[in-house]
Amino acid sequence: MAINERRVGTVSRGIRCPIIREGDDLGFIVTDSVLKAAESEGFSLRDRDVIAVTESIVARSQGNYCTVGDIAADVKAKAKKDEIGVIFPILSRNRFAICLRGIALGVKKIYLMLSYPSDEVGNELVSIDKLDEKGVNPYSDVLTLAKYRELFGENKHPFTGVDYVAYYKELIESCGCEAEIIFANRPKAILDYTDTVINCDIHTRKRTKRILLEAGAKTVLGLDDIMTSSVNGSGFNKTYGLLGSNKATEDKVKLFPKEECKALVLDIQARIFKATGKHVEVMVYGDGAFKDPQGKIWELADPVVSPAFTDGLIGTPNELKLKYLADNDFSSLSGEALKEAISEKIRQKDGSSLVGHMVSEGTTPRQLTDLIGSLCDLTSGSGDKGTPVVLVQGYFDNYTN
Repeated sequence: MAINERRVGTVSRGIRCPIIREGDDLGFIVTDSVLKAAESEGFSLRDRDVIAVTESIVARSQGNYCTVGDIAADVKAKAKKDEIGVIFPILSRNRFAICLRGIALGVKKIYLMLSYPSDEVGNELVSIDKLDEKGVNPYSDVLTLAKYRELFGENKHPFTGVDYVAYYKELIESCGCEAEIIFANRPKAILDYTDTVINCDIHTRKRTKRILLEAGAKTVLGLDDIMTSSVNGSGFNKTYGLLGSNKATEDKVKLFPKEECKALVLDIQARIFKATGKHVEVMVYGDGAFKDPQGKIWELADPVVSPAFTDGLIGTPNELKLKYLADNDFSSLSGEALKEAISEKIRQKDGSSLVGHMVSEGTTPRQLTDLIGSLCDLTSGSGDKGTPVVLVQGYFDNYTN
């Protein structure tokens, strides 16, 4: 074994930063924080390291906020009707409740249609086993609130302890808006109540809009159609609107970063190169794309994992499965002979795609930004770690490096 052989693969480090405020020079702060962390902890930056910045501090530095009043004004102007359907929202106090409050302030009645047994990202209203027990078909049956309560009673979220059915109804009514709740999974079911709809689903939103419009809906807005331009001087996101937003205060929403964050990742990349001579990759990340096996919640409530990244993060992994090589191509080898045979196989990769080849079966065919963003989301967390920047080293290494 060579004396200088590396014994560590991928390393993910949370980087502590100052609290970010509107107008801060985020490119400088991120670069300075990473360089100071390297000096403090005794590590060096290398080519193809990845610096990832959470979308939250990007939006905060941009001042990309709006109020519930701004949302109400935009909904009123675009829906042009006092009674509307609001369908397929996720069950979240942080992600959706404040948006619902803004919507409710802009109209007089909301027909709130909840998907069941869970929302789009896996938060359960009722277990699928209870549906089976009661003989309910979620693909076809439309339930009123009274029928839902009769069949299933009160169901609190296992992690938050909130009965979201009651919570959303009370929230709408607290805004002086009438609320009628139904449960259905077919988008067209809402058209029995109103022809004006805001569909709040995230990853299925285009299909839902298409189905509703083809079925005769008069007006269909997604969350990505609300707050796409400034209202009364507010922030906005012209691509995603309210998608990817989070509660900031009781009356204010932090929106997904503006498109200018592409310039930010290039700025950080250039600053690091100037300071170290190393060519790093940089990305902005939000929710990771993974599913919690206990709560069955799919984490990705943002419209994308990464809204901006440098070009070196385009694409998917192109890797060989070491277990496959060891068990098949080189099953007769062991020890140093096995190591050298596998290493040579890796060195022979010419950059052409391995998709469809048995030797890559079982590797993860996802976008690099989704994979790295998930790693970063788990590293930084969403609580009090104080590490909104993550440095990933060795991600692009393989067995031969």
